[in-house]
Amino acid sequence: MTLHKLTQQIQEKKSFLCVGLDIDLEKIPAHLLQEEDPIFAFAKAIIDATHDLCVAYKPNTAFFEAYGVKGWQALEKTINYLNENYPDHFTIADAKRGDIGNTSTRYAKAFYEDLNFDSVTIAPYMGKDSVEPFLDFEDKFAILLALTSNAGSADFQTKSVDGKPLYQEVLKTASQYQHSERLMYVVGATKAEYLSNIRAIVPDAFLLVPGVGAQGGSLSEVVKYGKNDQVGLLVNSSRGIIYASVESDFAQAARAKALELQQEMAGLL
Repeated sequence: MTLHKLTQQIQEKKSFLCVGLDIDLEKIPAHLLQEEDPIFAFAKAIIDATHDLCVAYKPNTAFFEAYGVKGWQALEKTINYLNENYPDHFTIADAKRGDIGNTSTRYAKAFYEDLNFDSVTIAPYMGKDSVEPFLDFEDKFAILLALTSNAGSADFQTKSVDGKPLYQEVLKTASQYQHSERLMYVVGATKAEYLSNIRAIVPDAFLLVPGVGAQGGSLSEVVKYGKNDQVGLLVNSSRGIIYASVESDFAQAARAKALELQQEMAGLL
């Protein structure tokens, strides 16, 4: 996947929707628990029902890792299914990794090479030598946590450092890293009022925007303040789509919710 291909998909589908796969066995329809691999069965059904309405999928690795070896195998089957059947979709390992040099390199190899994701989310707190190893892989992308949508983001991210919010320093510093053109940034939809300032610092980068839907973020506000000339947005919805129904019609219900968002996106574009 390249940025050019991703932008093409956005233009063709009139969608910048990313579907988050936060798969909890306690929330999926009960009949799927009889499947040999309930996690993959659920993921496959959601993907098949929504693939023409979105441009990206974001498995949250914690929801797979929580089930041990079987969960990791389900993650592997999910990414393999995406790559084999829907290779035009951008794939995000929502793993929030970040550690010093050699460790980051191993994390990067795990997600980029072994699992063949297009991107992985990473935490910037440990600085340059924890981020740059993720940027050494051609046509792979690191998505840096910049300004997140959770309540605790105010503990650090918006604190003033030398008169400026810390998240702005993170953006400015990271944009100077080697191969920073392979960086994307996480900006929560509930922080839409900050998007103009963020765009002033990283005008050309893609922004991964969670928080639309279940967390109450406004899609129109995100587009108003965050869209650039290439769109440059991936707006994620997880619970609002995948758990639209817990009955046997869950896939159809997920498609209906995804279609609502895609049609709204088409109008905003």
